[in-house]
Amino acid sequence: MTYEELPFLPVEEPNFWADPEQFMVPTRAKHPWLARFSAGYVVHGCQANKDLFADERHLEMGLGGIVEFYELQDTMWARFMNEMLLSKRGEEHKRLRASVASAFTPRNASVIRPLVQGAMTALLDEWLPKGRFDFTEFASYFPVSVMCGLLGISTEVIPSLRWALEMQVAAISLDLSLRGKILEAFDIKWNVADDLIRLREAQGAVGEPSLLDDLIAARDAGGMDDTELRFMLLVLLVAGYDTSKNLLGMMMNLLIDRPDIYERCREDKAFCALVVEETLRHSTIATPFRQVTESFDYNGMRFEKGRLVAMATPLAGRDPAAFPEPLRFDPEREHKVRHVGFGRGAHICLGQYLARNQLEEGIHLIAKRMYNPRRDGDVSWRPMLGAWGPRTLPIAFDPE
Repeated sequence: MTYEELPFLPVEEPNFWADPEQFMVPTRAKHPWLARFSAGYVVHGCQANKDLFADERHLEMGLGGIVEFYELQDTMWARFMNEMLLSKRGEEHKRLRASVASAFTPRNASVIRPLVQGAMTALLDEWLPKGRFDFTEFASYFPVSVMCGLLGISTEVIPSLRWALEMQVAAISLDLSLRGKILEAFDIKWNVADDLIRLREAQGAVGEPSLLDDLIAARDAGGMDDTELRFMLLVLLVAGYDTSKNLLGMMMNLLIDRPDIYERCREDKAFCALVVEETLRHSTIATPFRQVTESFDYNGMRFEKGRLVAMATPLAGRDPAAFPEPLRFDPEREHKVRHVGFGRGAHICLGQYLARNQLEEGIHLIAKRMYNPRRDGDVSWRPMLGAWGPRTLPIAFDPE
């Protein structure tokens, strides 16, 4: 089958974001693991995602292709997209990843559980008296508050950064109307990162050394330069914002329709870990990009040099070839096949253990204090390309 003969998936259209499965049934009938969209391929099969995530010979992070799409090659944002941790390969990637990897080990992710619990408790104290609110707005303050605590910086930066962080991920949706906003948002993020680093350099560590202090020390030891230091801080702030909060919104949207599972989350934190894993399988949110560096063949298909490849992990978790009854949400299902919610290969999500702990602690504390949650308005959806999930999720609930 040639590229032109592949089924076309309207992944850039709002009706797809709200209900992708209506499109996936006829698509899988035409090809079990691959489709096309306006800029390249959509890999929607689970095994194909696993195999192609690991192929660094023929595929590289597709952020350069996104820069070209917006025709913003000669900008600082383009340099960030092409030179940050996610875009590096081989030894350069290992060097930069090593500068932060120790902070995100399973052990350290568990050590900071009190920080995670404190961040969610503070948010619930502030928001529960409202009685109703947009859950996605509420959730947007949670993971980034945890990341600020890990970095040792004040959460006062969050309001000024929220829009800019949203724009960074929105850029992945390939929407040309965002072109000017992307540059405006990057200037905001760069200035915040620069100010934070300069202030820490002037003041030194306050109390116990934080992750930001460790990054500055790595720079001083020759592990990275000044620009790479700022890029790394931006990567951590973006990673600590959009993905985990979208997953929390997705989880709540699923559990509203499954009150028995939600109630069990109140009493059983160990069960919450199963709910998190099933959410990552059933409705994970990230669609990373790759770009074909040289044409190659995989499983009977020719991938053409230069094309973008959307690694559609939200669709891979619903692959009927990998998961029986894939749309059934069952935290206690037997997982014979691992989901690809955090990717695979050298670029597997660095913060996966922290994300799991945040989601587990978060939904447990929410369920303990927020009774009978229900939708209180229409749910709107974010683009599938980038970080999927509810854009708005208005809810009401009973007081604790």
